[in-house]
Amino acid sequence: MDKQQRDFLNKMAKEYGITKEDTFSHKHYTIITRAGIEKISAKANIVIKYNLEEVGGAGVIIKAIGDKDGRVIETYGSASKDTSQSKYYVEMAEKRAMSRVVLKLINAYELGFMGEDEADDFVRQEK
Repeated sequence: MDKQQRDFLNKMAKEYGITKEDTFSHKHYTIITRAGIEKISAKANIVIKYNLEEVGGAGVIIKAIGDKDGRVIETYGSASKDTSQSKYYVEMAEKRAMSRVVLKLINAYELGFMGEDEADDFVRQEK
């Protein structure tokens, strides 16, 4: 983790109550857990609306529209048999959409932060 990422993580700790348990390192990214995403969303007063865009053979696509202080971001989350170990595709797509919209609204992506739910391989490796 470089200095810019550490500074941002310290800022998230102060502003959103993110703790060490809410993050972990994975290859090229710092991952924020589901609990961390929920903390950020609540403390930043992010309002999210969801639209079910597609359900079918290709899987599920959900659009999340997030608003933080008048700044609106739209993004998508998807899940299918090829991208999710969970068979609850709607719920997984919703979690992925939420992670993406929250992290985009706080400008975390540009610093290499990702949400735990965004890929099945973003799991904490127990030591």
